[in-house]
Amino acid sequence: MNRRPFIAATLVAAVAACLQTPVLAQSSDYVVGILSPVTGAGAPYGPGMVKGVQLAIEEINAAGGAQGAKFRGAVEDSQTSPQAAVLGAKKMIEVDKVHAILGCWSSGESLAVIPLTNDANIPLMHASGAPALSGAPVNAKKLGFRFQATNGRFGQAFAQIAKREGYKNAATMAFNNASGVGNTEGFAQAWKSMGHSVAASVVYEPNRPSYRSELQSVLRVKPDVIVTGSYLADTTIILREWYQTGVDTHWIIPGWAANSDLLKALGPKVTDGIISVESVSNEDAPNYKHVAAALGKQGVDVAGNVYAPMAYDQAIVLALAVQALGPKATGPELAAKMHELGNKGGEVVYTYADGKKLLEAGKRVTYVGASSALNFDEFNDVTPDFAASFAENGKLVRKYVVKL
Repeated sequence: MNRRPFIAATLVAAVAACLQTPVLAQSSDYVVGILSPVTGAGAPYGPGMVKGVQLAIEEINAAGGAQGAKFRGAVEDSQTSPQAAVLGAKKMIEVDKVHAILGCWSSGESLAVIPLTNDANIPLMHASGAPALSGAPVNAKKLGFRFQATNGRFGQAFAQIAKREGYKNAATMAFNNASGVGNTEGFAQAWKSMGHSVAASVVYEPNRPSYRSELQSVLRVKPDVIVTGSYLADTTIILREWYQTGVDTHWIIPGWAANSDLLKALGPKVTDGIISVESVSNEDAPNYKHVAAALGKQGVDVAGNVYAPMAYDQAIVLALAVQALGPKATGPELAAKMHELGNKGGEVVYTYADGKKLLEAGKRVTYVGASSALNFDEFNDVTPDFAASFAENGKLVRKYVVKL
C-alpha cells in the first residue's frame, strides 16, 4: 500500500475512533445515529457536530436518561458524500438499530439518507438547506427536522444584503448540487421580487482544477456583485482566478464557504471586502453560552461552527420527546412530540434536566434551542436570523444581522 494513502486512512480512522461515544452497548441503551462529515467539504464542521451531540448525551444521561433509558451515540463519517452517508445510515439502521439519525450536514447527504429513515420510520435531524427536504414527497411523513435555514431563506438574506449594500447588477455562480443551486435560485427569486434581474447565472461542476471559463461568463456582464452557492474548495479556486483577472466586483458567499479557512488560504488582498452570510445562533440564550463554553474546552469554536449547537439541540429535543412518550415510542410519535416541544405553548426550558422535571410533573414544555428558538413550521423547518460579516484584514467582522 502506498505510504501516503495509508497514513491518510490511518488518520481518518483515528479521528473517527476518538469521536465514538465510549459506552458499551446495554439492552437498555437508547441508540441514536450521529452521521456527520469528519472528512470532505464538511470537515470543518462535522467533528464539532459530533461533539455537540455527545455533549447533549452526557447531560441527558447525567439527568438519569429518558424514562430510565440511557442514550448512546453510534458515529459514522458521512465524508460529505451521499454514497458514504447512505452506507453509514444503512449500518446504523440495520446493525446499530438506531431510533433516529442526527447530525447530517449537506443537502446531498440528507436527500440520499431520508428515504432510508422514512422506510425505517425514524426521524432524520439535519442542517441541510435543500428546499426539497421540506414537504412532499421527500418529507411527506414529516419525520425530517431541519435545524438550519432553507436555501430559499438564505437566498432571501443574500438579496436583502445586496439591496442594503446598493448593488444593482447581480450575477450568480452555483455548485451543481441541491444546496448550491438552491441558494442562487432563492436569491434570484427574492432579487426579482425587488424589481431587479440576474444578469448571468452559471452552474458549475465539482472537483474541477479551474473555473476560469465559468468565471469569464459571469464577468462578461460586468456585475457589481456575484452571489454564490458554493463550498470552500471551489470558492478558493474561483476567488484566486477572479483576483488574477483584476476585474473589480463584489462577492456575497455562504458562511460555510467564506470562513476563516478561506481567508487563511487566500489572504487579505484577495478576500477583503467579501461578504460572508451565515445563520446566527441563539446567542442570548443561556444554553448557547453553556454549549459555547463546554465545546470550547474541547476545541470547538461555535462562533465559527453554528452547526455544533444545532446538533446539540437535535439530541436534547429528541431526548425530551423520549422522556415524554417513553423509549418504545414510534418514530412518527416522536416526530409529533418534537414538533410540539419546539413550539410555543409550554413552559420554556433551556436544558434537558429542567425539561425532564416539568414533563415528570405533567407539564407541557417548550424547548428553546442554543442554535435558534426553533419554532418548527409545518415542515419542521426553522427560521434563524442571518449575520452579514465582512472580510477585513484577514478576519470576518460581523456588521449587521438580517431578520426575515
